[in-house]
Amino acid sequence: MSGFENITNMYFLGIGGIGMSALARYFNAQKMRVAGYDKTRTTLTNALEKEGINVIFEDVVEVIPEEFKDPGNALIVYTPAVPQDHKQLNYFKSAGFTVEKRSVVLGRITKEIYTLAVAGTHGKTTTTAMLAHLLKETGAEVTAFLGGLAENFQSNLVLEGSKVMVAEADEFDRSFLQLSPNIAAITSMDADHLDIYGENEQLQQSFLDFAGLVPQDGTLFYKKGLPLNGTSLEIEDDADVTAENIRVKNGTYHFDLNFRREVYKDFSLSLPGKHNLFNAVTALAMALEFGCPPAGLARALAAFKGVHRRFSYRIKQENLVMIDDYAHHPAEIAAVHQAVREMHPKKEVLAVFQPHLFSRTRDFAEDFAKSLGLFDQIMLLDIYPAREKPVEGITSDWLLNKIVNEKKQLVQKEALSEAIFEAVRKDKAQVVLMLGAGDIGEEVDVVKKYLLS
Repeated sequence: MSGFENITNMYFLGIGGIGMSALARYFNAQKMRVAGYDKTRTTLTNALEKEGINVIFEDVVEVIPEEFKDPGNALIVYTPAVPQDHKQLNYFKSAGFTVEKRSVVLGRITKEIYTLAVAGTHGKTTTTAMLAHLLKETGAEVTAFLGGLAENFQSNLVLEGSKVMVAEADEFDRSFLQLSPNIAAITSMDADHLDIYGENEQLQQSFLDFAGLVPQDGTLFYKKGLPLNGTSLEIEDDADVTAENIRVKNGTYHFDLNFRREVYKDFSLSLPGKHNLFNAVTALAMALEFGCPPAGLARALAAFKGVHRRFSYRIKQENLVMIDDYAHHPAEIAAVHQAVREMHPKKEVLAVFQPHLFSRTRDFAEDFAKSLGLFDQIMLLDIYPAREKPVEGITSDWLLNKIVNEKKQLVQKEALSEAIFEAVRKDKAQVVLMLGAGDIGEEVDVVKKYLLS
């Protein structure tokens, strides 16, 4: 691992984050001593502890293990979500430690390995997991850093060798500009993270800058219609790579792939929604470009199970379905709506949504109201603040008033299970969607147990 030769100790600030934990697992597998801080105990931090990683939940300098207090052999990795007044972060900075952002560390690894990177405001996590699965199943010696827990791996890290790397390219805080991709894809460039970028034009520019990182002998794939140059992707359209002859049988997509005028037949995908079909086209295009044998790709794609909290079925009965999804942007909510109507036609659908960030709720309020209004019933939880302080006047109640729907209500988390139960019993909700990127995912098992009791 070039650039990390003198490092024996790695300390992660925000180790429970999905991207941070993958890096922590990677260095733990390289036999380095790994520990870190996070503010809350979660399923993911529990898993890290079981893997032998020391996780600390108190922001006090005194609790940092002694072996991580030597600046000469320790690297401190932090996420931008860690506040600037964090005591441990400031200790490491003032004591002369090497302190680097997660994106910089990941970028250093990609410089050493042939890298396939997936960017986009939507779709990148599923596409990255799918691509890693395709490469692994067709025999590639792959390391992959994922932005979610892939059901096939039950992890956000794949360690099957070091000949090729698959990385999720995150636009938040311009992190993806640290990567060195040989093959890259951009699935979407919708406005988001305006708390970081200020204006949508700056976000668009960052994607153009990311596209510019692909070398002349590399390949950039992009969704047709984006202002980019390279190999265009789409479903049922005149693009360089496209899905065609699409059929749906028993909840599974069947299609052929037209890859630069060469047709590969008989692919199947069990994930619902046209957005996932596009994700499959993207992953297959990147896998073929890398050199995966086409004969094995159809079998591999058929075996892909998806990503945790991406249209994940938690209850699947004739008259009661519960789906858990990470959707936190209006376009993602609309994509979930398309998928649920396609898979569960004519059923009464309740969407339970926890808005994520005051700034995102404010910036996309009209679009949120429009996409949420598509469902038959709506429940909103309070806004999940994450890294933000409250913004005056921006509340879930304010957003709820913008939604045109007779069956809408604001619900407190402690009353959520009972409210959903009443919606199922009295208002005949047959499909319950749990949507959001905050801690709503932690409520899913509680609600499931209540509904099935």
